[in-house]
Amino acid sequence: MYNDRLYLSPREILDKEFKVDAQGYRPQEVDKFLDMVIRDYTEYANIIKKLEQDIKDLTEDNIKLKKEIRRLQDELTTSSSNQSSVNHNVSNLDLLKRISQLEKIVYGNNE
Repeated sequence: MYNDRLYLSPREILDKEFKVDAQGYRPQEVDKFLDMVIRDYTEYANIIKKLEQDIKDLTEDNIKLKKEIRRLQDELTTSSSNQSSVNHNVSNLDLLKRISQLEKIVYGNNE
């Protein structure tokens, strides 16, 4: 993913040869510094790989959680409509019982 933005790989840094000039830098100092750069590049590459894997894992988890939310919302909607139907039936049953009791009182059938 990020490799296309980098100019050098750790291997290219390691294999780089410099021309020696009469007033050039000390080869040991250059090698020591390049070794540190190689270590950093290698560590950055490892960090990037780990972060890319974390992104992939979190994206998969996010997809699963979104599916679970949709499923629970559907379940809640279904449950709410079923509960409303049950409440409606209970209300009708209560009304029928009350009407029956009132009829008994009004018509004198206290059986």
